[in-house]
Amino acid sequence: MTGLVYKSTGSWYTVKTEDQQVFECRIKGKFRMQGIKSTNPIAVGDVVDFELDETSDTVIGIINRIHDRKNYIVRKSVNLSKQTHIIASNIDIVFLLITINNPPTTTSFIDRFLVTAEAYAIEAVLVFNKVDTYDEAMQDEQAYLQYVYSDIGYNCLKVSAVEKNGLDELKKMMKGKVSMFSGHSGVGKSTLVNALEPNLNLKTKNISEQSKQGQHTTTFAEMYDLSFDAKIIDTPGIKGFGVVDMEPEEISGYFPEFFKLKDQCKFNNCLHKEEPHCAVKKALEENKIAWSRYNSYLKILEGDDEHYRQDIYNDDRIASDETRKP
Repeated sequence: MTGLVYKSTGSWYTVKTEDQQVFECRIKGKFRMQGIKSTNPIAVGDVVDFELDETSDTVIGIINRIHDRKNYIVRKSVNLSKQTHIIASNIDIVFLLITINNPPTTTSFIDRFLVTAEAYAIEAVLVFNKVDTYDEAMQDEQAYLQYVYSDIGYNCLKVSAVEKNGLDELKKMMKGKVSMFSGHSGVGKSTLVNALEPNLNLKTKNISEQSKQGQHTTTFAEMYDLSFDAKIIDTPGIKGFGVVDMEPEEISGYFPEFFKLKDQCKFNNCLHKEEPHCAVKKALEENKIAWSRYNSYLKILEGDDEHYRQDIYNDDRIASDETRKP
């Protein structure tokens, strides 16, 4: 039998077949993914083959094959630095939910996520959530971020799950696709899914006032069928996003605004650091590239992963008034 993985708890997998039958499945004893050192060999979104084991009281499926993935979103495992964690696979579009102050989403986190999406050729959209709660300073900050990322070419949406603002545009982008919602705990992923499909009634929690951090409400990634011809993968909140398996010379290729300038650099293998006649550094000095993006690039290049879980805003973005145009 063949089916689609809708939920993964690490040891059990909920698999749905094309005729809408649902089975709880386990992995065959020695089944492991070739070439991927992952904490979870099977992820939500995987297409798998399985056989039924009817020897026990309840019928369970035994997964014996995973079909080739067209893509996946992966990050460093938080506890096991040499291992990776596949968040979801076979995704058509990913929506990164961003909140300005409740909790704060850093440019470093946004950029790491976008680099990974670029590396695996997944369309990424930035969704600024909770816009109904913004004061003037937060509106300013949101306008700056939207300016930076839309200028690069990323779609940006402003939504309020509570006031149901911006949902029609979001639905239009999701229709006929497998979408994934991602972001920090507390940015409102589950609340937004509920606003799109109230019948799901996913659990939500309030932000911890003391730390301004979200509390985990989604424990495992899970896919849901939506009534407007769409599938959504709701994922656990991510504190940090460690970038996986990228050679230094390829990283700038995942920054679209750097990639456009690459052939204008004097050296083919320019890392945009100390090299003379570097088009990227020239654009940076002319305020054509955001300092926050360049700062994120340097941190990824230098392998600065020990701080990737910290929720601290980069001061560098303030360095240029020019990049803060609304």
